[in-house]
Amino acid sequence: MADDGDEQHREEQQQQELAEIRRSFTAMGARMGSLFEPAELDEPEPAPPPERKAPPPPPPAPPLPAGRPRWWWAAALVLLFVAGTAFGYLLPKSDGGGDSPPPTQPTAATRVQASSPPATVARTRTSVPDVCLDAAKLADEVISRLNRNQRGNRLALTLRDYTIASQACRREASP
Repeated sequence: MADDGDEQHREEQQQQELAEIRRSFTAMGARMGSLFEPAELDEPEPAPPPERKAPPPPPPAPPLPAGRPRWWWAAALVLLFVAGTAFGYLLPKSDGGGDSPPPTQPTAATRVQASSPPATVARTRTSVPDVCLDAAKLADEVISRLNRNQRGNRLALTLRDYTIASQACRREASP
């Protein structure tokens, strides 16, 4: 029999909650109005819902794990980064040659050898044919006219002269 009374009590409680939900939806609809018709402002405010018990407070947050705080870890990472950068600047820089020893300073004997010229020096003299010099001057003129956007008969004549001089230069320069 205790079960019947308990069951009736639950049913009544559910009915009360359902009625409260309906009232809150009705109040919300009255405040918002219809989407298709303007809301009527003449309707009286619905009665406030009956007081309910406050929900139980949420459980307290779990305590932080024992150990070092997070800021300590961040500080350690920053310190490690700064130390690595400092060591990178302090270490000697190499050419990437691997295990090659650092260059040595020249001794007195090598200085004497470097300062005295060798007995026989073969000097080569480079000569450029005149046709090649003319071709280079014509090429400069063609490039200048193209840069200044001077396109016309004078450019065409200069380009033709350059082509002829360039071919003559190739013939003269080839062995």
